[in-house]
Amino acid sequence: KKEIEEKQLHYLYFQVEVPLAQVLMEMERNGVLIDLERLQELKKEMEVVLEMMEKEIFQLTGFEFNINSPQQVSEVLFNKLNLRAGKRRQRAFATDFFSLVKLIDAHPVVEKILAYREVFKLKTTYVDVLPGLVNPKTGRVHTQFNQVGTATGRLSSSNPNLQNIPIRSEWGRRIREAFVASPGFLLLSADYSQIDLRVLAHLSEDEGLIEAFKNEEDIHTRTACEIFSLPPERIDAQKRRIAKAVNFGLIYGMSAQGLAEQLLISREAAQEYIDRYFSRHPGVKKFIEKTIAQAYQNGCVKTIFGRRRYLPELKSDNIRIRNFGERLAVNTPVQGSSADIVKIAMVNLAKELKKLNSQSKMLLQVHDELLLEVPEGDKEKVGRLVKKVMEDACSLKVKLKAELAWGENWNEAK
Repeated sequence: KKEIEEKQLHYLYFQVEVPLAQVLMEMERNGVLIDLERLQELKKEMEVVLEMMEKEIFQLTGFEFNINSPQQVSEVLFNKLNLRAGKRRQRAFATDFFSLVKLIDAHPVVEKILAYREVFKLKTTYVDVLPGLVNPKTGRVHTQFNQVGTATGRLSSSNPNLQNIPIRSEWGRRIREAFVASPGFLLLSADYSQIDLRVLAHLSEDEGLIEAFKNEEDIHTRTACEIFSLPPERIDAQKRRIAKAVNFGLIYGMSAQGLAEQLLISREAAQEYIDRYFSRHPGVKKFIEKTIAQAYQNGCVKTIFGRRRYLPELKSDNIRIRNFGERLAVNTPVQGSSADIVKIAMVNLAKELKKLNSQSKMLLQVHDELLLEVPEGDKEKVGRLVKKVMEDACSLKVKLKAELAWGENWNEAK
């Protein structure tokens, strides 16, 4: 208790983390309803698709091999097909996602292998496993939320991990369709819009970022206009994608090399994008430099609410480990503050829902999203309440924004 007071963690501990434990217990007890028939149909469909993919891959290579064995994939791609090899790992060349993405134009089989792996992973991680995790009494999956499992303060979930079902993948969306509302209820997905970038605007006090959010501009389009020196009407999807990678890359302390690898461009081009961004957002550059300097001085960084992360990496003699520590120093105040805001919103929302005397329940928290189950008749009043509570969770230099979506299943609501 004394240490909590000395380190000014009173609010974070007593007002956020302790009451949140009760909220998480209730969410674990609530669970989320699973449509087992839909999962069974999906399993059969995936089995057929995987078999077809396997045949295509064997036809393209002229060899039969275990597609799930990195060593056999390496042997086929680099020794038998003689593709340009990337990093060598022990006896074989690397065949991880990022290594294979770089080879996607070298041979049509590379894209097929990546697609096969994605379907196989989703099938074995979720479609095969979820039915066995459904509680026979409730018909629901009751995931476990880990409150102190991450260094940034973010919640994680396990048994099963429901935070890693991809939303941009067709198969990921199909899996989400199996998470359904009870009869007479709807699922509500309430998602913070670009919370990390709003927190960055607050922490960096960068005038350009603050202005963009106050004017409710599309932040990625605006960044694209700045780095390409073009008007908004000339920004296409590809340019916006690059701008988005720059915006989020800087939050994660990404180097020019990291950005180049993500966008499959040269390091020089990536550095030019970063330089142009900083010339338009000097406040962000200053924030990054100041945060890293303070991290070296104090050995830790803090979120807006005082959560600390100690960074022993900064004391390493190895420059790669020190660089990693610097990336953590930049990322933690931003992502950690966002995590704290989500937790505050959850605590406040649990209180307000009790006052409302509704049968609405919080089911899941996934990154910046809350998933609730709401009686159809309470849709309007609960929607208004959730939006207000989330947007009023704390006062920043730019307004927080929550976006709501409804559906009979999680994919529809998302």
